[in-house]
Amino acid sequence: MPRLDPKERAGLPDRAFAYVDSHGQRRLPIHDPAHVRNALVRFGQVTFEDEAARERARMRLLNAAKKFKIVPVGFIAGQLQSERALGQREERSVELPSGFVTMLMTDIEGSTALVQQLGARYRDVIDGVWTILRNAVVDAGGHEVEARADEFFAVFEAPRAAVDAAVAAQREFLGRSWTDDLEVRVRIGIHSGYPTSTETNYIGTDVNTASRICAVGHGGQVVVSANTREGVKASAPTGVRFRALGSHRLRGLPEAMLLYQVAATGLPTQFPALRTSKAG
Repeated sequence: MPRLDPKERAGLPDRAFAYVDSHGQRRLPIHDPAHVRNALVRFGQVTFEDEAARERARMRLLNAAKKFKIVPVGFIAGQLQSERALGQREERSVELPSGFVTMLMTDIEGSTALVQQLGARYRDVIDGVWTILRNAVVDAGGHEVEARADEFFAVFEAPRAAVDAAVAAQREFLGRSWTDDLEVRVRIGIHSGYPTSTETNYIGTDVNTASRICAVGHGGQVVVSANTREGVKASAPTGVRFRALGSHRLRGLPEAMLLYQVAATGLPTQFPALRTSKAG
């Protein structure tokens, strides 16, 4: 669709826009599919007078997306990320551990399909998943680092604590009843190392490694690096076993890594091969 020039835009009625601010400036046109898609992308750039105005605009935009059969995957994920990031900044008061730490990362298997099926109700799934993960992390003595879209990142001072949290969370996921009787499956990856600390997060190769380990697993599975396995073994891992999955090349990492699946009472044992190639 051709872009509207200022004169054409000025001629549109207020109802063609998702929001009119206190200065009378009209924003986010949503009278056709092209404008709805543009509004979804630009929504996060708009300054609203208050949260009530923002929520009214958000609902108008979601309703318009529904009318034109547009699945707002990125919009919903972006809103969740912004809200959670703000909450983390406001709530964080405990300094994150440094040095040798164990990183736990998760994401939801098939999240795009869930968003397409649930639309705005996907928020309920995310809230349920994060509640389970947060409870498991806190109970194991860990620290939440970041939660965005369908991903969750926590850190622990002891490898065993991270594995305990992962096992507890997976058990909760298996026993949880979800909206519309959906099956929500979360994959978990764990790696121990020496990431570089920032004020509110971690960066570096070890962080990337934890992310890659999470990405190659399957929903319901807990995959760990050899570093984590050795650390857990050193703390008498009662009730936890490790199944060797072989040496694998992970995207963006220079060397192949030995990976293991965590086995514990109540967890599934059979999964497809990891979503990567084995090292020769």
